[in-house]
Amino acid sequence: MRFELFISRRYFKSKPKRTILSMITLLSIIGVAIGVTALIVVIGVMSGFESDLKSRIMGIEAHLIIDRDERPLDDYGKIVALAEQTPGVQSAWPVEELQVMLRSDARVSGALIKGVDPAAAAKGLQLQSLNKLLPAADAPSDPASAQLPPMIMGRDLARNLGLVQGDTVYVVSPKGSLAPVGFVPYMKRFVVVDFFQTGMYEYDGSLAFLRLEDAQALSHARGTASAVEIRVRRIFDTAVMGRRIVAQLGETYRFRDWMQLNKNLFSALKLEKAAMFITLTLITLVATFSITSSLVMLVLEKIKAIAILRTMGATAKSIKWIFVMQGLLIGMIGTGTGVILGTGLCYLQRAYKLIRLPGDVYYITALPIDLKLTDVAIVAVSALLICFLATLYPAQQASRFDPVEVIRYG
Repeated sequence: MRFELFISRRYFKSKPKRTILSMITLLSIIGVAIGVTALIVVIGVMSGFESDLKSRIMGIEAHLIIDRDERPLDDYGKIVALAEQTPGVQSAWPVEELQVMLRSDARVSGALIKGVDPAAAAKGLQLQSLNKLLPAADAPSDPASAQLPPMIMGRDLARNLGLVQGDTVYVVSPKGSLAPVGFVPYMKRFVVVDFFQTGMYEYDGSLAFLRLEDAQALSHARGTASAVEIRVRRIFDTAVMGRRIVAQLGETYRFRDWMQLNKNLFSALKLEKAAMFITLTLITLVATFSITSSLVMLVLEKIKAIAILRTMGATAKSIKWIFVMQGLLIGMIGTGTGVILGTGLCYLQRAYKLIRLPGDVYYITALPIDLKLTDVAIVAVSALLICFLATLYPAQQASRFDPVEVIRYG
């Protein structure tokens, strides 16, 4: 193999007789480098969006939810105690969920109400504003509002309703009662003590938090809860821990983890990432056609040298490997250049936020980057494999020349 590598390097370093050959070789290197650079940058950005989205979802949602099929939990205290005794659980709290209408002085909007134990939920969710629901929290300056139960809501929801901190809002619950005039919905007044902002409109525009007892009153569910939410220390252990907890509770209980709750979203992100990978790989594939053309022209230029090598004892296999290595040298230079450029651009974007996004349009202000070593390795290996395949045809043709015929008619 040393012989083949030596000849291959000589051919690569030697000045070709045809200028077009050197130009095609240079274009091959540039094409592979551009393809690899684009792949690394795009995968880094896609992974960055996925990681950022995942962290935001994990900040507002529990890792694990325990509930019953269409039945409230009247033993949620036992479930919370059992969950907190399970190794790996960081926090557990009951939650009462209810779809309601919120009415301000001038506007109406639908919302999802979540009643929680503020002290326990604040340990599990990345929402500092939950502490405003605690009884010891600062009371509103208005004495009348100070007597009302507190509520925190998403900033976009508050904007839609025209609310500011300290305003009051009516919650209209579908859990009403029958009266002589017909069905009368239950209505209660709350004071808005704070807002939260996750950067995701799904939460900021439709979610509000109350104390557990206030949500239970709205849903006429005293002493019960919709579910128990759990936050764990290792998010990829949720399925194992969920099965462990449910096995101790009984068959009527079920668990859902964050991956099941957001399955469609993360599946779409993975599909988009795969589609971008395939699309940008075509750039590298096009560049490898230049490698094939370059090697075909090199074979034609070196045909006499090939014949001489064959007469000196070089086998057809050795001739084939000379041109395979020639193509791989082009691929390695292009791939190496692309890896350096791609990782360098990702580092610059991550460190200096060179590409910024308008904050009023996107939930982030700069293009996120999360580049993993495995992703870089996959891109590099894929590029080299494509380059290797591109060398097979011209290398095979070079190994088939009859040295006697070449010398006789050359």
